[in-house]
Amino acid sequence: MKRVYVVGTADTKGEELTFLAALVEARGLPVVRVDVGTRPSTFEMDITAAEVAALHPDGATAVLGLDDRGTAIATMGTAFSRFIVSREDVGAVIGLGGGGGTSIITVGMRMLPYGVPKLMVSTLASGDVSPYVDISDIVMMPAVTDIAGLNGLSRVILHNAAEAIAGMAAHPADRGETKPAIGLTMFGVTTPCVTAVAERLREDYDCMVFHATGTGGRTMEKLADSGMLAGFIDITTTEVCDLLFGGVLPATEDRFGAVARTRLPYVGSVGALDMVNFWAPETVPPHHRTRNLYKHNPNVTLMRTTREECRAIGEWIGNKLNACEGEIRFLIPEKGVSALDIEGGAFFDPEADAALFMAIEATVRQTERRRIVPLPLHINDPAFAEAAAATFLEIHHN
Repeated sequence: MKRVYVVGTADTKGEELTFLAALVEARGLPVVRVDVGTRPSTFEMDITAAEVAALHPDGATAVLGLDDRGTAIATMGTAFSRFIVSREDVGAVIGLGGGGGTSIITVGMRMLPYGVPKLMVSTLASGDVSPYVDISDIVMMPAVTDIAGLNGLSRVILHNAAEAIAGMAAHPADRGETKPAIGLTMFGVTTPCVTAVAERLREDYDCMVFHATGTGGRTMEKLADSGMLAGFIDITTTEVCDLLFGGVLPATEDRFGAVARTRLPYVGSVGALDMVNFWAPETVPPHHRTRNLYKHNPNVTLMRTTREECRAIGEWIGNKLNACEGEIRFLIPEKGVSALDIEGGAFFDPEADAALFMAIEATVRQTERRRIVPLPLHINDPAFAEAAAATFLEIHHN
């Protein structure tokens, strides 16, 4: 039977944990109370902190009884992440905590598959929660008051949290009809292409489109590593620009890593490699302010990549593709890589594009399974979308 795991630091939040667990149990759901505190507690838990800490690679002594609180929190986070993925009865997880507890619990939550309900009641939930949520599907709920003893307001907040997690756990989502899922990457400036590809393939595939904002590419690749994708149509690789040249929406060095690890069929392209992203104009670094800049909206400023930058981007991508041993097709739209990179457009620069294309073609070691495919088309030309879809069908069915 799947259970709701109620998690917190019982040394400081024992009263609230006990109250929250009782609320979930009152909805008829089986509960497992888990202590992730680093100090002794007098509250009765189903899983003690010592049991969790024992799963740290260096044992419980690496977690408990430490004088340095920061180290204790970090090591307990490691231990809890190993604990929670070892359990086969996790139907949902609800945590509550301040800064330390939130850090510990969300480390473990992020290790669980997408779709497993994860609700974190936190004193940090009204601020920047990206370090805690990252690319997961954790729901952050503001505690409003500090979690330092029950009061009239905290009882209401915890009641609502219990009702929310109980509802999610008792009524799991129906995933609908099962089709092979494919990951696609899109930016506003490649939307016509990716939309057309998805429409072309949707009858036979579950098309998951990811916004290429750094987290989008990482999420797509995490799904592939988790066995949830059947392939990639990675039209928009723009996150590489921000990684290499200091933009605000970067990939990580592991971009394309899942393509190499999984060997899934992969169709890629150079979508939006003509731009580096910054926020509002005043946030553009001073040494870039004389560059070709485009105000995408009041909060986003785009910078056109130069020939030298395009050459470096092409070499970086080419080296990553060389590590991929599955069926790889990388399509080159010779007439432009984004809606701005078109004749008359703000980023139209055939020389920069040529440097990008030449670098990719010179770097990639082409084989029967790894090919570069130049096309005399713009990336948003309907014929390019058709070529991308047809290419994917060809290599997926091989």
